[in-house]
Amino acid sequence: MLGEMMSDALTITSIMKYAERVFPETEIVSLTADNPRHRTTFAETFRRAGKLANAIAKLGCKEGDCLATLAWNDYRHFELYYAISCSGYVCHTINPRLFPEQITYIANHAEDQWVFVDPAFVPLLEGVEDQLQTVKGFVVLTDQAHMVLR
Repeated sequence: MLGEMMSDALTITSIMKYAERVFPETEIVSLTADNPRHRTTFAETFRRAGKLANAIAKLGCKEGDCLATLAWNDYRHFELYYAISCSGYVCHTINPRLFPEQITYIANHAEDQWVFVDPAFVPLLEGVEDQLQTVKGFVVLTDQAHMVLR
């Protein structure tokens, strides 16, 4: 019965390692408000995802914690997806097109611990921040020069 089963587990980590090994220099191009045409590679992305995973651990997250993303699909979100999932946390992507009441309900129901947010959605979160029962903090996905300040 050889050939009917895979020899490796199909996990997010195994997908990442395969892409890094076979396509290390393949480009990932994305558009963001603060970086109109950002270019990187799989190798660089996964190196950064590893550093991001370490930073997330320093937030005090524990395996199984739910970490939300409220962001557009760009290179930062891609790095988050792998950093969160490969570290044993739950990557909870929230659709930014939902109404604020729906976002609040979904985040509370999932018991999100941290929210990683695109700067475009900071005003949306400011409107519901006091209703988010389990969220310990927010991480804005931008560089210091474009940081949204209150």
